Amino acid sequence: MTKTELQMALAEATQTNKRIAGVFLDTLSVLAYKEIKKNGEFVLPGFGKLVKQKRKARTGFNPKTQQKIKIPAKTVVKFRVAKAAKDAVLATKK
Repeated sequence: MTKTELQMALAEATQTNKRIAGVFLDTLSVLAYKEIKKNGEFVLPGFGKLVKQKRKARTGFNPKTQQKIKIPAKTVVKFRVAKAAKDAVLATKK
């Protein structure tokens, strides 16, 4: 689903126009970025959470030359899916 399709779906569901839905999406992303930077995580209830996580330095290799290289430590952002979202998408028949 593209951003435009998402905007149209949100506008239809909330009975607003596409522009307001676009502002909502942009504001949500800005809030998420600020919150992750400040507190290290941003939670969307029932959907999941974005989490800032540190990766250790490690040794990798160049697949072309097979030469070992050092990969430095860095901070990354990961998304953890909520249990409710997993259950809704991966519902198993009993």
